[in-house]
Amino acid sequence: MSTFVLIHGGGDVGWSWHLVEAELRARGHDVLAPDLPGDDESKTLTDYADAVVEAVGDRQDLVVVGHSFGAFTAPLVADRLPVDVLVLLAGMIPSPGESPDEWWANTGFQSAVEEQARRDGGLTGSADPFVSFYHDVPRELAEEAMGKERGHPSRAASAAPWPLDAWPNVPTRFVLCGEDRFFPPDFFRRLVPERLGTVPDEIAGGHCVALSRPEEVADMLAGYAATAATASATRAEQ
Repeated sequence: MSTFVLIHGGGDVGWSWHLVEAELRARGHDVLAPDLPGDDESKTLTDYADAVVEAVGDRQDLVVVGHSFGAFTAPLVADRLPVDVLVLLAGMIPSPGESPDEWWANTGFQSAVEEQARRDGGLTGSADPFVSFYHDVPRELAEEAMGKERGHPSRAASAAPWPLDAWPNVPTRFVLCGEDRFFPPDFFRRLVPERLGTVPDEIAGGHCVALSRPEEVADMLAGYAATAATASATRAEQ
């Protein structure tokens, strides 16, 4: 059994993981999906990580997952706790010393969006959240999600440099969403090798895939946990 620590993205709350949480619990795992303190404009990324670490307590066999903006917090948690595997789901991969505010221009995000929008007739980057974020989420569920949105991240968290000097020494997996209209798939197919030196895994679905395809997301996460557990057992035997 693993403990999955699920970190939500910008403007979101831990509820965004509730369907994946149910799937993982049905498989026998423990799950935490804390709300980050993004409503407080003075809170930094370190404060976000503090909140997650406190929620985890002394739990073991950790799999830390960061969605979208949650990828700025997830590695900070993995750097401080004994984590078996770190997973970024459509995550904004930070570089040392780079603030979230700088990330957009540094990664070429806007150019990637404009290029994909020319291909799909403006669906990517649409101002309508039902088109850009929730296009494959049932309408009632999408409306519920939008009703829970809040002012996160804080200005302090967005402006301050990412505090680690290097990526944590933890096995890391990246999952891109093949129908993402916020972060174009080709954008991450380029960025993940550049920043992590790995090839991303892919899942069908849009940016809010934890709501649109929770069973598939849970399957991938449970698979990563099983692989990490096997690798750990092999090392222990050597």
